[in-house]
Amino acid sequence: MRPFHWQSNHGNFGDDLNLWLWDFLLPGFRDGNDDVLLVGAGTVLNATLLPKNIRKLVIGSGYGYGTVPQISDRSEWDIHAVRGPRTAAKLGLDARLGIIDPAVMVTDMPEFRNLPKTHKTIFVPHWESAIGGIWDSVCKTVGLTYIDPCGEAKSVIREIAQSRLVIAESMHAAILADAFRIPWIAVTTSGSINSFKWNDWADSVGTTYKPHRVPVSTRAEAIFKGEWFWGINYENRSHPVTNVFETRYAPDGTVLTAGQKPLDFSPRNIAKQLLAAPSALALWQASRAEPNLSPDGRVGACKERFLEALEGVRRQYF
Repeated sequence: MRPFHWQSNHGNFGDDLNLWLWDFLLPGFRDGNDDVLLVGAGTVLNATLLPKNIRKLVIGSGYGYGTVPQISDRSEWDIHAVRGPRTAAKLGLDARLGIIDPAVMVTDMPEFRNLPKTHKTIFVPHWESAIGGIWDSVCKTVGLTYIDPCGEAKSVIREIAQSRLVIAESMHAAILADAFRIPWIAVTTSGSINSFKWNDWADSVGTTYKPHRVPVSTRAEAIFKGEWFWGINYENRSHPVTNVFETRYAPDGTVLTAGQKPLDFSPRNIAKQLLAAPSALALWQASRAEPNLSPDGRVGACKERFLEALEGVRRQYF
């Protein structure tokens, strides 16, 4: 058995945690059952993303993009849990299968327990914002700690666990903050944000998704997302998106990730920071809003149900 991993070219910790989480939850799952694909954390349940002609063991995945998959062929689909009640309804499943996003189980891993609080407030953008924007600079302006969602998954999760407040555009940043019982505030930089997947998870833990709107921070980010930037609407404009995000290199030649940009005091970069002033103000205002947190005990109850689903997987495959 092998885990399905949707891989962004730039990295995305919410997807990348599939590379090691299942070794903790289902030790030895990689041994045998070579004709089975474990489909875990991520918004990956659609008709085109997952491969055909292979048995797909679904444990906590969500729907949110594309066409709903046809799951009637039981030789190809074995569903033990999905992310929330909205995914269950979309797929025509029993509502009791809409349990929780598997990422919450990270909090049971010894390496993430009892970590000291080293950050007051962090901001974790969506990976697309991280690549196209200058959110590291914006965070410095307003006194927040920037966390790169494209960074190594365990490192990102550790930073979340060591925070006192999480500003989250990344859904998995909010999911993990809530699981660690850290207050969180949702923001979005796009009018076309996929609210279905957020509400799917929010319903599962009894909370609400009401994001604060924050403008994009750069023209490149606006082009990529089709948003307004300083009075110009980049929706449906024919810009060469492939050239928007240039690869950045450190002096030693290594490729920089979204959150590892060197200090740059050039006039061009200073101008970009001035143009990002509305983004900085909106993000600062959002960080002062009333934070969210699911009711005490709700995540724990969901985790118990998820563990029961895992036990069913063990009985069937091990």
